[in-house]
Amino acid sequence: MRRLVVLVLCGMVLSGCGLFRPAPVTPPRQRCVATIGTETASLDLEQSRNASIIAGVATQRGLSPRAVSIALATAFQESDIRNIDYGDRDSIGLFQQRPSQGWGTVQQIMDPHYSTGKFYDALVKVKGWETGDINDVAQAVQRSGVPDGYRKHVERAKLLASALSGETPAAWSCLVREPPSGDLATFQTMLTKTYGKAATFTPQPGTPAVASVVVTTDAAAWSVAAFAQSWTSGAGVTTVSYNGMVWSVKGDALAGWAAAPTPAPVTTRTVTVQLG
Repeated sequence: MRRLVVLVLCGMVLSGCGLFRPAPVTPPRQRCVATIGTETASLDLEQSRNASIIAGVATQRGLSPRAVSIALATAFQESDIRNIDYGDRDSIGLFQQRPSQGWGTVQQIMDPHYSTGKFYDALVKVKGWETGDINDVAQAVQRSGVPDGYRKHVERAKLLASALSGETPAAWSCLVREPPSGDLATFQTMLTKTYGKAATFTPQPGTPAVASVVVTTDAAAWSVAAFAQSWTSGAGVTTVSYNGMVWSVKGDALAGWAAAPTPAPVTTRTVTVQLG
């Protein structure tokens, strides 16, 4: 009888007897998030890098955030914004473009910068693309077998486009738990390829490395800032600052933009990026 009482007590004192253990804590999901007012839209890290290229190439070409919305809605439907090397028949890449239909070679289409540029080449030839229904404009470019498939992505794409194009300042943030070592060369290559002459890159090698990126408009500056955040996972970006505001990677937290402790005087539209 005494032994039975001991066993019952052991069952009651859960942690002391080691019979029950607390559930493991699941770390927050790594992602990037656009926040505009009360609305949010998130992408995983791979999608974020690709989306930042789509937005940056539009900036290079002087295209509006609407062009980015159309491109993102299309890429959501076609590839989930992933640079995949397979698809229907010979379709490949972010936009599932087909070499057999004149979009380019396999090697060209698998370059996100090239495929995005080809998408915009076709987009601006669509009559009324600036004001027309986004689903219908995307279909005019893509000629998809699912002509209404882009519609379900439109609102999310518009929110992401506003943040990534710089239309809404300080609207982008990324959670990357363990950024890689700072890779200034990769960051310079990707940023220059994405923005071209729309951004002037000046590297300051060291530990940590720092880069200054000069642009001509506030929207372009915030687009570059969002691009840099998106490349935390690809090039080890740790801090981005512009116009008296700063963002820094925070491990397990989705950090927002904040006022810089000691804002530098604003003489040019310069985004400062620290890596590593």
